[in-house]
Amino acid sequence: MTDQTTASTKRERSTERTDESDAFQSDAAATYAVLAECWREPSPRLVAAVEAGELEPVFGDLGSVDLKDLRTEHTRLFIGPAGPPCPPYESVYRDRDDPDELGPVKGPATMAVARWYREFGVQPAQDHSDLPDHIATELEFAAYLAEEGFDERLEQFCDEHLNTWTEAFLERVEDKTSEQFYEALAATTRQVVG
Repeated sequence: MTDQTTASTKRERSTERTDESDAFQSDAAATYAVLAECWREPSPRLVAAVEAGELEPVFGDLGSVDLKDLRTEHTRLFIGPAGPPCPPYESVYRDRDDPDELGPVKGPATMAVARWYREFGVQPAQDHSDLPDHIATELEFAAYLAEEGFDERLEQFCDEHLNTWTEAFLERVEDKTSEQFYEALAATTRQVVG
């Protein structure tokens, strides 16, 4: 899996992990990073990791997966064409006026999470154009905080962001998906974040 954040902190972080540096020092950081990568558009590398059993320690046995099927389901769930049933953005769940309706993207929650990234000098990798409050981007930031040993700040970030909206998002995913991969991903994300 790749590290999708860059940081201008005391040490320079690469946007791409090499095989030698792929291991995180923190198990929590590794778990957050794997979850983040899994919430992105499925790639051949993800399918290869599933097929090789590399994700079994996190998800259990996922069986066989097909890249085309995963990409089709990812698009249907998270992109659309006519408004996705499971938008993966914090603001959609937190910045809504009606609890039965989804809110806007790029709302106050988006700006709040972006302030966290700026505070730590971290920004999403350029090859990912997701909004700052995308589930994968927030999980990547959690991985960064865990890896750097910012345990109290990680707990605060989760309390202020991830824990406030992911349950509603994950319930939608579980309700709308027909792919075992996304069912397992939602269940595992709930265990890790909750």
